[in-house]
Amino acid sequence: QVQLVESGGGLVQAGGSLRLSCAASGRTSSVSPMGWFRQAPAKEREFVAAISWSGTSTYYTDSLKGRFTISRDTTKNTVYLQMNSLKPEDTAVYYCAASAASFSTYVPTNLAAFRSWGQGTQVTVSS
Repeated sequence: QVQLVESGGGLVQAGGSLRLSCAASGRTSSVSPMGWFRQAPAKEREFVAAISWSGTSTYYTDSLKGRFTISRDTTKNTVYLQMNSLKPEDTAVYYCAASAASFSTYVPTNLAAFRSWGQGTQVTVSS
């Protein structure tokens, strides 16, 4: 099991930026693909972005390409989500998640593929 702790959420005005961090620990955390999801009130949890454990492969939901960037510091076992040009519709609880250990370039995108979840961090974008 991988333990995940998110940080970096908060209140920002539309057009602003935030960077979320997710620190991972656990026996297989360094070889686990990781991802970010978000859940707005009364909506289902949706995929945002994911990255392979090596950090060499990434995948984004189409609507967020160009504004959000996922990255990984393998030395710190931490994944980041840089969010730019934020919009009120980006308001949600953002969750970090880890998939099972896999080969170095694998990037899961299905929610069911992620086994470990963080507690979530609130991002609120005001208009």
